[in-house]
Amino acid sequence: MSSIFTKIVKGEIPCHKIAETDDYLAFLDVFPLVKGHTLVIPKKEVDYLYDLEDDLLAGLMLFSKKIAKAVEAVIPCNRIGVAVVGLEVPHAHVHLIPMNQVADMDFSKPKLKLSTEELAAIATQIRTKI
Repeated sequence: MSSIFTKIVKGEIPCHKIAETDDYLAFLDVFPLVKGHTLVIPKKEVDYLYDLEDDLLAGLMLFSKKIAKAVEAVIPCNRIGVAVVGLEVPHAHVHLIPMNQVADMDFSKPKLKLSTEELAAIATQIRTKI
């Protein structure tokens, strides 16, 4: 069964896309911890990050770096935190989270409720920095 991320890759579910290549996709988390919280995924559906082939994993990290720099250029923060949780969606993915304090990466805290318009505007701003 396809994960929600595979459905996003196939265009069956819309997303606020940041960037895309043949192998990777970056889009805003619709349930963000903070503004600019971005998910980066390989398009190939593999459940566990460390089950990715070495070249795909390395490419995911390099693609994530490019996205993180763009997010950092738009969202005021001290740095971009990186988290790999991997329990919520059975598709390898990286969370890029603008952070000013460690608590900004606390996945147990309530998520932000941003409007579609706010998410679209943030995605547009980040895309201009890539």
